[in-house]
Amino acid sequence: MKKFLKHITSRCAIVAALMILQLLAVFVVFTVFQNEFVYFYASFKFISICVIFHIINNDSNPAYKIAWLIPIGILSIFGSLLYLIFGKNRISKRAQKKMRRVESRYRMAIDSREGDLAALREENEEVALQSSYLQRAAGVPPYRNTETIFFGEGADQFAAMVREMEQAKRFIFLEFFIIEAGIVWNTILELLVRKVKEGVDVRVMYDDVGCLLTLPKDYDKQLEQMGIKACVFNRFKPVLSPSFNNRDHRKICVVDGIVGFTGGMNLADEYINAVDKYGHWKDCGVYLKGEAVWSFTLMFLSAWGHTRGITEEFGRFRPAIPEHPIKAQGYVQPFTDTPLDNEAVGQTVYLNLVSRAKRYVYISTPYLIPDNEMITALITAAKCGVDVRIVTPHIPDKGFVHALTRSYYPVLVEAGVKIYEYTPGFIHAKTFVVDDAYAVVGTINLDYRSLYLHYECAAWMYQSRAVLQLKTDYITMLDVCQEVALESCRNRPWYTRLRHSVLRIFAPLL
Repeated sequence: MKKFLKHITSRCAIVAALMILQLLAVFVVFTVFQNEFVYFYASFKFISICVIFHIINNDSNPAYKIAWLIPIGILSIFGSLLYLIFGKNRISKRAQKKMRRVESRYRMAIDSREGDLAALREENEEVALQSSYLQRAAGVPPYRNTETIFFGEGADQFAAMVREMEQAKRFIFLEFFIIEAGIVWNTILELLVRKVKEGVDVRVMYDDVGCLLTLPKDYDKQLEQMGIKACVFNRFKPVLSPSFNNRDHRKICVVDGIVGFTGGMNLADEYINAVDKYGHWKDCGVYLKGEAVWSFTLMFLSAWGHTRGITEEFGRFRPAIPEHPIKAQGYVQPFTDTPLDNEAVGQTVYLNLVSRAKRYVYISTPYLIPDNEMITALITAAKCGVDVRIVTPHIPDKGFVHALTRSYYPVLVEAGVKIYEYTPGFIHAKTFVVDDAYAVVGTINLDYRSLYLHYECAAWMYQSRAVLQLKTDYITMLDVCQEVALESCRNRPWYTRLRHSVLRIFAPLL
């Protein structure tokens, strides 16, 4: 009984109840009014028509348009209202002005670094085109002199993060989607408290929705009492609003501006397999040491300043010129993707890699919910003779999302794309490796939310050490994966095909 009362009085349960009550209230009001007042009904019918015209003529993804037109057609007025509430990424003019100021300061601090792009252009013009896109669209340059190490398991990344944070002298910045009490977070928290006492500037930022079930309300205040500067990204309020969609899905750890980490790992025990949730949890990440870490430092500081409403001098966080500069092969280009700039940076980076591949494209993703552009690119590459392989989980963390992932198997396998399921459990890694030359490791899933709605980050790499490390790990992983057979795709029961068809309609909204 106590456990039941704890669940129904939890923050998540209360928030869900308030949201449901608001939706029910709106639905009841509209149902009653449309039956009783013809003018009210006619007015909102006109609004529904305007909404439909707006959806058809805007620049959003066609699949997203269809996913909204269907509920509007079925639910009429109520469907249009849902779109007006949840369907658009709207922020106030005040917030836009504030974000432009932050972005302006970010771009000034990042420097153009034409020298590194020019050097890359001299080496390989085709590669420089991809790098140039990132510099123009995301405002981030390519860097040389950056050491990279790939982690094929969350436990290895966690151990490396702890080692580097133990060495911190100036600052530690942590930005994660999920934080949960346990071995991982308790270890890090104890370390952070010690570092604060040593005079290190320690900052922690987490997403409110990501931590809705894992942290108590006002946990940031508890951290502040320990001397750790903390803030909550996009604090969730139980009010119907489009901002609910835009979550901070990034995972960033920066130490003294010299060392940085990113990847799929959150600060919770399942990511190091200290607890068993869905079999063996495989995650991947990358370690950077050198010039490229400056981009991750600025990503964090920009989000921190915007969230806390403060202005800081970014230059004071730039690391001192080392006595022995790092010399490493290749180029590294950390980048971020936001949902409010009308630029699908992550999607374009992935499409560039697939379309320019000559020998192979190896992909791992927990959620395979590609849009038409990505499906076309993958199929075209496979039909051109490129070895396209995708690894997805065998044991899902979300049943309906996994069913939706499997609904895309037939069209891809028919075209020659090889799909594998990671049989030991759940794979949460988000990685691309191409032609022994390119790799992307970060937080960007192959689904609509990651590509269009969330704040994301990753590291694009060319001929750096981590590229071949990622390939080796991927080939080894295939030994414990099960390939999806073409015959199994063709012989799906009718009810499975029907369920997949329905799920595919609403894929952009999930």
